[in-house]
Amino acid sequence: MQLGLREQYPEFIFESYNIDYGVTGIHVQYTYRLANYVFTPKVTIPADSIKNQHFDRAFLDTLFFHFGIINAINYYKLSCPPTFIIKAAPLDPVQAAFYKKLFYHGLGEFMYINNLDLKRESFLNIVADPPSTPPTAFDLQDDFHGNLIPVGGGKDSIVTLRALDSMHDDNLCLQYNRSLYPTNHAAISAIKATGYSLNQIVNFNLEIDPLLLELNHQGFYNGHVPFSASLAFACIIMAHLNNKAYAVLSNESSADEGNLKGSDINHQYSKSLEFETDFRNFTSAYFTNKIQYFSLLRCLNEYEIVQKFLKFPTYLDIFRSCNVGTRTNSWCGHCAKCLYVYIMLYPFVSQNHLQRIFGHDLFSDETLLNDFIGLVNPDKLKPFECVGTKEEINYSLRLAINQTDNRNLLPPLLKYYTQNYYQPTRAASPFADPEADRAITDFYNPNHYIPESYLKLILSL
Repeated sequence: MQLGLREQYPEFIFESYNIDYGVTGIHVQYTYRLANYVFTPKVTIPADSIKNQHFDRAFLDTLFFHFGIINAINYYKLSCPPTFIIKAAPLDPVQAAFYKKLFYHGLGEFMYINNLDLKRESFLNIVADPPSTPPTAFDLQDDFHGNLIPVGGGKDSIVTLRALDSMHDDNLCLQYNRSLYPTNHAAISAIKATGYSLNQIVNFNLEIDPLLLELNHQGFYNGHVPFSASLAFACIIMAHLNNKAYAVLSNESSADEGNLKGSDINHQYSKSLEFETDFRNFTSAYFTNKIQYFSLLRCLNEYEIVQKFLKFPTYLDIFRSCNVGTRTNSWCGHCAKCLYVYIMLYPFVSQNHLQRIFGHDLFSDETLLNDFIGLVNPDKLKPFECVGTKEEINYSLRLAINQTDNRNLLPPLLKYYTQNYYQPTRAASPFADPEADRAITDFYNPNHYIPESYLKLILSL
């Protein structure tokens, strides 16, 4: 019987990392090994993205080591081996348990797509030398103040930027740049449209080892990794290098909903409250209490974020969230993410404007039917995209139908919805529950880490 990749390549090794503090910035090279394959990805932080001239090198050394562990997941997933050996630096058992949980849940979608039926207990053994003394948080003397705001170019980070307008001069916008992707023009446009200068943009650049893509083409495993977890570690690094007290993310409560009923598979796991809680605890125990990581939008759902976003119509022609269209700074108009955003905007934006944004009427595109069903049917697999809850999507669709004068003229997808899901007279239906509708429009999630002064800003936006 032919062995699977996990059996053929049973060990992955994080061998070393090297940091160069130079006049052009900070350069870090990592070395990973999978059998005879060696990977050397690099991180570069340009000098003009470093405002703190008195950064703590011992602290940064620790941060870059831990970034190397989460970054390793890109290469580890090639065979998803049962053993991950860390030679680069010591790791205590609590830290190892944190990463085991993060890898398992962060690769949930990946394992589903690649038919890897792995249990958390036997999924991964992390092998590392224990530290000679128990690791503790650093006692940093820096004067931390203001916010570091990662901006991706979608509606969520735009809402965060607008909510923090009053702190404008003390904010920095973070760009996490990966060599596999082109310049994020949508993010830069959103940053400029909000009134920030180029001097208020800092860059964290990750160069992927091209051998990764070569092995993907050869048939090694490929799939989704928890990018937002990698971003979280980058945020702590960049906050320290720029004296920022808060890393302010734009993850909403809707990110907690998984993709498959009866399963904990969640495309957005590293955007979830569970990950945010784990990461904050990890940061407090091993990094510092002086840099706080939290999501400003955690108290909101996707429906409410859309309402706040639409208060600033200038951004409608700027924002982008389509992964397929990333390389061309466009909406592809043919994927589940485009369809989802189209649904959420449809009741509030003119059809002509929507069609200018997405290229055509997505409700008339019957090739999107399977994605449409996945977005609305609670018993079907939700598309592996960053989308809101099915309750919110169904609510937005009912608004769209209720605004239609002649339902005989509905486009195909909306007509399909009326025939299969639209049951407004049945209060017990999961597709038409007045109480559930009110819970969507008047939603507030008290489970968050938003400081009180920031909470007032987002709720009053």
